[in-house]
Amino acid sequence: MAITIRDVSKYCGLSISAVSKALNNYPDVSEETRQRVLAAARKIGYHPNALARGLKTRRTYNLGVILVDELGDNLQHNYFITILNGFKREAERLGYDITLVNHNIGGKQLSYLDHCRYRNMDGVCLMCVNFYDTEILKLIESDMPVVTIDHLFPNKECVLSDNQSGMESILNYVVNMGHRRIAFVHGTRSNVTDTRLSAFYATLNKLGLTVPREYIIPSHYHSTSYAKEDTRRLMALAKPPSCILMVDDYSALGGMDTIKQLGLRIPEDVSIVGYDGISLIQKIHPRLTTVRQDGEEIGRHAAIRLMDRIENPQSPVPEPRVVPCALIKGETVQRLL
Repeated sequence: MAITIRDVSKYCGLSISAVSKALNNYPDVSEETRQRVLAAARKIGYHPNALARGLKTRRTYNLGVILVDELGDNLQHNYFITILNGFKREAERLGYDITLVNHNIGGKQLSYLDHCRYRNMDGVCLMCVNFYDTEILKLIESDMPVVTIDHLFPNKECVLSDNQSGMESILNYVVNMGHRRIAFVHGTRSNVTDTRLSAFYATLNKLGLTVPREYIIPSHYHSTSYAKEDTRRLMALAKPPSCILMVDDYSALGGMDTIKQLGLRIPEDVSIVGYDGISLIQKIHPRLTTVRQDGEEIGRHAAIRLMDRIENPQSPVPEPRVVPCALIKGETVQRLL
């Protein structure tokens, strides 16, 4: 026999109305009462009827997530998986489900917006996409509540990793370690790439340094194969860099592989720096110097922002939430005399 809200009410010694308000996060219920009701519901196995709740609130409690890129491997990318986990945990904690949005429903091609409407989604998180894609712009311009990660649209909810301070911390560190010949292998066009490039040049300028144009190489995120070729090009220069800043940790692995194939040592002959702070890669020797992005916190704030936009659609859009990064001083940057 199914456990009902009446059973929770009886177990708690509270009215059905009070229990209902606690379960639905009404503001006139104290946090103590809310936690008491939630604990009781878990203990006796009460699960609210999603259909009934949807009929009452006119919402489906289903959030969409768009997570794609040109290489098609973001579901294998640890950084984006941590963001997705943070988003999922926070959404589920507040009673929402999540669905990955794509173009194909039973063999039928749909736009992102049509898929969201087909699934009756309350809102969607744009986690990693080509933000210049016409389909994405169509979704942004619609009335669908959205939150974006690492890309800011006017009057839209947004969560940003602090890529500016992340790049500043990297560059200041390697310069303090004595490096002046610093190469930067950066990613494809995106808000993240633009922010990091701007911070790179601005920090160099502040430090009174310049680097040759051939030290700046456009590449791809999360690609060891591109990174290998980029590193080979840099090391073939008449005056190769003493330190290479890579677009991310996976690319740093490709660069490290090429450096070793050339018979060079890390960091004694060439220093290398990653970006993302992926925990598994920190187990590799030498331990990679990198910047850790807090994917869990980014995902959590994205869920909070999106759910607030769904539940308070007329409220002013706040400034983007910026989540700090942290420099990890590993073992891949040599101190120069």
